[in-house]
Amino acid sequence: DNFATPYQAAMRGMVDMVIEPKNSRPTIINALQMLESKRETRPAKRHGNIPL
Repeated sequence: DNFATPYQAAMRGMVDMVIEPKNSRPTIINALQMLESKRETRPAKRHGNIPL
């Protein structure tokens, strides 16, 4: 019983937040909208393909 609830994990800092089931859809929608415009910057390629 001590470890079977997400609230115990949240109190110990193992999870960022506990989302209630009735709030899960708006929370997921907001997270996906935030990630929609995210772009990953990758370092430039240093080497091309060598001819074989």
